[in-house]
Amino acid sequence: MAWWGDADETRVLIAPDHDTNGNVSGNVLSLRHPKTGNKACYLYFDEELLELHWFKQSYGSWFLGDYVCEDGRLYTATPVDPVFILLPIFDEARMKKKDDPGKFRQLDEILYVQGYEGYQQLASIAEKSMQIVCDFKEVGSTKFFRLNDSMVLRWLSYKVHQLRQVLPTLDKNYAAQIERATLVDAVSVIGEYLNEEPWLKLLCGKLNLCLQDELRSPERKILPSSLESGQASFDTNAIQEKTGLEKKTTGKGRLAKKAKVEKNTRNIKDMFSRASRKGS
Repeated sequence: MAWWGDADETRVLIAPDHDTNGNVSGNVLSLRHPKTGNKACYLYFDEELLELHWFKQSYGSWFLGDYVCEDGRLYTATPVDPVFILLPIFDEARMKKKDDPGKFRQLDEILYVQGYEGYQQLASIAEKSMQIVCDFKEVGSTKFFRLNDSMVLRWLSYKVHQLRQVLPTLDKNYAAQIERATLVDAVSVIGEYLNEEPWLKLLCGKLNLCLQDELRSPERKILPSSLESGQASFDTNAIQEKTGLEKKTTGKGRLAKKAKVEKNTRNIKDMFSRASRKGS
């Protein structure tokens, strides 16, 4: 469970199964988030980049066999296409001006980002993945890359198409939506990894979509979840009809009894807070 080289503590991580028998060894990288530019954590191992998130309640720990893990956070690592992460730095590296497509740059130069040494560890996957959105030239054994706008838009459109096909299979709510609404949802998800300028704006233009107007549209209604509709709802109503007579005859007595019991009770949260204050 120690999932990076210098880990001194045990942590609980949910990640894709790579048949490692629990011996996961990787590197935690600090990279810029592709949309906000803020520092974000990623996990890199076995030539795969994973987006790292964690959730923590105010108080919590893990019981792992006979061991108590004090860090009660739950870490999750999900695969992310490295093109999304590398797109902003490749865009900056070409130094594009207006109609000028920019310069070809060597990969080592592109991946040198001050304050973010983690990019240099992505050299092998960057060379493979970025060829789908870049023009490149070879001089001897050295490759030079330059981001290509039309190739980026073609790749983004393909990503939207993929997600648009997958969403209806994930939940009945998506399956019940009209195609336009599913398209908007797909672009919104992809947009979480894109700068507004230029990529999200260009993508929406290519798809003839005004994302903000679509999201504000009154026609976009929140559909009930699958648990709130269909057979589950019908069965609940049937049970209520069967027990309706009994509720009418005993309801008042039960309510009075319940109120009497709850009159002098205390919130369990208050009991714990009092105990903690006494111990402190």
